[in-house]
Amino acid sequence: MIISDITSILDVYAPAQLQESYDNAGLITGQYDWNCSGVLLALDCTSAVIQEAIDQKCNLIIAHHPILFKGIKKLNGSDYVQEALILAIKNDIAIFACHTNLDNVIEGVNGRIAQKIGLTNTQILSPIANSLKKLQVFVPADFLSPLQEAIYAAGAGNIGNYSECGFVTEGTGSFKPIKNANPYTGEMGIRTTQPEMKLEVIFPHWAEKGIIKAMRTVHPYEEIACEISSLSNEYQAVGSGLIGDLPEPMSQLSFLKLLADIFKVPMIKHTQLTGKEIKKVAICGGAGSFLTKNAIKAGADIYVTADIKYHEFFDAEAQLVLADIGHYESEQYTIELFDDVLRQNFPNFAILKTRMNTNPVRYFMA
Repeated sequence: MIISDITSILDVYAPAQLQESYDNAGLITGQYDWNCSGVLLALDCTSAVIQEAIDQKCNLIIAHHPILFKGIKKLNGSDYVQEALILAIKNDIAIFACHTNLDNVIEGVNGRIAQKIGLTNTQILSPIANSLKKLQVFVPADFLSPLQEAIYAAGAGNIGNYSECGFVTEGTGSFKPIKNANPYTGEMGIRTTQPEMKLEVIFPHWAEKGIIKAMRTVHPYEEIACEISSLSNEYQAVGSGLIGDLPEPMSQLSFLKLLADIFKVPMIKHTQLTGKEIKKVAICGGAGSFLTKNAIKAGADIYVTADIKYHEFFDAEAQLVLADIGHYESEQYTIELFDDVLRQNFPNFAILKTRMNTNPVRYFMA
């Protein structure tokens, strides 16, 4: 087992192309071709977590938050980031971060929060636009089915809760083989007509390379007639935050108590309660105040997130309850998510969850 065998599973689950521009997801220390002795899962990659990995003989740490966000000019241990990096490098510990790319998939960080709360009918709160492309490809009728199977398996044709979506039209293509051609059918220098099918499918832009490779593997033509175009449609499977429904309406106080129990928080900061029942819930793990307007527009009764600043609480404008449950608390089940994803693929490999609580925030209850 090498490190890339493990990280590639997460790259498929939460493609690196979905990370935000400020992020630093991916392999931060180490090399993909190292043999992997074991995996330690964590929310944050601190020196204590790295020492735990050393003690447990795990040379790969998979963390949600990257220990390194921006470039550094010195590596002399003058802060906690440098100390952690030095400890990891000295001990050949690979650090892999899966951060905002995991936030931006519907079954990622927010999907796990929704699962814990028990939300149904979940949808992305702010879908990402300009992330879809369309492929049009012409193929002989006998090769249509193998082509469909190949590109669907590579990630094409997914729309919402439906897979293998495509549109096929029938027509006639023409071509004339010239010097150096090696045609599948037809004769050199003679125009040939061929009954063909045109297949149209959409796909997320990060899957393009694999889809083109799959198409070339099964298509019989030496020169494939195809077109790829960008779409402005929103892709409902990726984006920021989630919104969903409770199975049964709850009072605001009962729901806040539920949050406190699920996320193990001694206190929840929130806006003034209105007395309205909670049915539709918007969520965003980590710092999510940028989605308050989206939650209001979507008709949420409460928006659950973290790191809300004083003036940002005013953005609720009494249209919903805005609740801050804490950054670490909102994302703590990401470790559980990593574990579930990896164990589905490597049930007999050494995958451990950190015993360290890396939450830097403490609460004093007067």
